Amino acid sequence: MVTKVLEFAPLAELGDWINSLLVTGDPYLSGLRSNNAVIVILLGSALTTVSFLLFKRQRTIKPADNTPEKSPPRTLNVKQWFPQSFEYPDFEASPYALSDIKPPMYRPFRWGEYHVTMGIRNMQWGEWIELDDQFNAYYRIRKDRIERKGELVVKVLPPSVREHDGEDGNIRIRGGAAGAIELVHELAEYLSRRYPTTFQITRHASTMPDYPTGWGGTPPVKSVFIVPQQEQFELPLPLPLDFIPGDEKPDIEKQGAIAMRIAALLVQDDLAVMVEGSNGGYYFQAGGIVVPGFWRMEDKIGMRLDEIHLSGNVPQYQEKLHTSFERFFRRLPVDKPVARNNYFVQVSPPSSATPSVDPDELAWGETVLGPEDEYGGTKGSSGGDPPVLVVAPETLRLRTERQTLRRLPRSGAVVFTIRTYLVPVEELAQEPGVAARFASAVRSWPEEVREYKGERRYGDVLVRYLDEVASRDDAERVEAKPYPF
Repeated sequence: MVTKVLEFAPLAELGDWINSLLVTGDPYLSGLRSNNAVIVILLGSALTTVSFLLFKRQRTIKPADNTPEKSPPRTLNVKQWFPQSFEYPDFEASPYALSDIKPPMYRPFRWGEYHVTMGIRNMQWGEWIELDDQFNAYYRIRKDRIERKGELVVKVLPPSVREHDGEDGNIRIRGGAAGAIELVHELAEYLSRRYPTTFQITRHASTMPDYPTGWGGTPPVKSVFIVPQQEQFELPLPLPLDFIPGDEKPDIEKQGAIAMRIAALLVQDDLAVMVEGSNGGYYFQAGGIVVPGFWRMEDKIGMRLDEIHLSGNVPQYQEKLHTSFERFFRRLPVDKPVARNNYFVQVSPPSSATPSVDPDELAWGETVLGPEDEYGGTKGSSGGDPPVLVVAPETLRLRTERQTLRRLPRSGAVVFTIRTYLVPVEELAQEPGVAARFASAVRSWPEEVREYKGERRYGDVLVRYLDEVASRDDAERVEAKPYPF
């Protein structure tokens, strides 16, 4: 989001300017000059006209094309983000314990032709973070990964300067620490309200003059206790009231790393903090990417939004999504969060008697891509010789993501949450109408989408199985459900 600061002439100067117009020697205008009411009317009309022109100019600025091959070098003068006052809207607490909440049945595939779109929809405030009865299993996987891999899965970058081909000058990029600190406090406030039987918070004894209050004017959150895990986390202090984005002090950078690690353990989602650079691009400056499955944070951290997608060979990103994504990030307001869904198919290892913290390879698809430390490809490919796969209906999983995007009011960072669900294909195919719809969606993938999703590994087995199940489906039981269910 680009925050523009418009400078208006002081009223006194504007009044002097109008008055000078009336001092012309013209009898009619001199007569108007003696009439104070007329001057007031003219002053108001002038203010209205100037305000309208400036507002129109602000609203009609179009984001520049960031494609170096098609655009001449440019320099964008992006104004600094100024912290905003924002009160998170009220929402209802979940009446259930997490053990009684089943994962939402996201089935984000459609009948017929495949279309590449952003696919965003409005997010309800009470649905920012969705937790369910898989929380304990996810927590074990995430904690194990964070302890073993450290900064490879949770990291905060400091402020930096870099260059881009096709752009004039050095690009200044704020660090991710401020966004991480603000994020962990927002999560603590939200989770303790939405899931009060799972998250308990303690607050500082009183409000502090140098720091903002918590939600509802309460003292800031001091610690979070996760009841099922019996684990407590001490939060860093929130961003001070005199904090200016881009002016991260050493203590904020240090506390940001602590905040990011805590945030990554509070939820089942992976988290990415995107920060605007001086060129208007958004950069991946902090994150807890713990269970990505088919990509590694170490390969993407620090990249600009378009670089992340282009390096991952996202189909038709340059042609259909690049401009829309950049425009969307720049214009995303604090009070308009959104959600979107996508999906893949994953080949998981056959059932084994060997105990594993992550038997379905939620965190890393080693069965498809080989060892994580040796990875260097994309979702559809693997480095070196691909592993020997056992492709059968029982090893296929629908891997679907629910993503949300929300701008934080004080740091201005955009938080990207990524919640991943793994559902056995044999299980979802039993849902009325789903097998036929899923088969139709897979058949509609263009060639580049097939490559991106690695369809050559499992496509024949998957579609044959779905067709077989669909042939036995009772058409009368099939119900039309709204996307993405």
